[in-house]
Amino acid sequence: MLKISQLVKPYRVRDGKDFRLADFDPADHGGRVKKEDASERLQSDIERMAQLQDVLYAQNVWGVLLIFQAMDAAGKDGAIKHVMSGVNPQGVQVYSFKAPSVEELDHDYMWRTNQRLPERGRIGIFNRSYYEEVLVARVHPELLQRQRLPSTLVSSQIWDERFEDINSFERYLSRNGFVILKFFLNVSKEEQKRRFLRRLDDSQRNWKFSAADIQERQHWDEYTDAYERMIRHTATENAPWHVVPADHKWYTRLVVAATIVDRLERLDLHYPQLDSTQRAELARARALLNGKKSSPRSRRAR
Repeated sequence: MLKISQLVKPYRVRDGKDFRLADFDPADHGGRVKKEDASERLQSDIERMAQLQDVLYAQNVWGVLLIFQAMDAAGKDGAIKHVMSGVNPQGVQVYSFKAPSVEELDHDYMWRTNQRLPERGRIGIFNRSYYEEVLVARVHPELLQRQRLPSTLVSSQIWDERFEDINSFERYLSRNGFVILKFFLNVSKEEQKRRFLRRLDDSQRNWKFSAADIQERQHWDEYTDAYERMIRHTATENAPWHVVPADHKWYTRLVVAATIVDRLERLDLHYPQLDSTQRAELARARALLNGKKSSPRSRRAR
């Protein structure tokens, strides 16, 4: 069985300088990883993640932000559902970001996501994120008009400026103890078509279909270019991108789970250690539970 680092490393992009999306195969499934073995491996990683999350929550020092971006039908919802199935809901916060509301448009473009950042000790999941502002807004520049930006600020440099702002923001988060893992689920155009047709053919999947998805599919090449530019400019050591093959859902989930476990294991996670005062308090609590009175010395120590 592949080591966890061998499963994660091929898809991690820490420096996007020479990144090319064409170098990553959406149909890749690891070569030596067999589908029949994937279920057991995924379950093992989910159980390990639950253990690590428990310590993360108890320690209350680190926070973790998982960002999922992808073309339509790439499997973001399914990956989140399956990979996070074993964690304690009390320590996880999931938010999906769709078209911004009137209130959100009255603020800067990162305002709405900033309201949903995870607390220390918790895992926050963004199903789409502030990266929509260098993806959808780039493919449909008319959306910038809805943001009512001063005209002097909407120049040919706006995308580079947003990349710079995002990098600074993520560096700020990492310097404050928040780990950022970014996933681009890399689905092929052919597989997206198959999944759309499945939604049309299966009555239990009809609800997933949206005519808007077909309209966006007409901009496939533009989105591909936008994603490539996004990763090239925002893949950093502190906030790497993981370009995860998405044509095989079982493999997508395996890589995402392994990536999260790998990063959590590299944190300094441990249960809080009690000091002498706290241990004395526990001793008094034990004595009370056993029907014993606290000693005069114990009472004075309060």
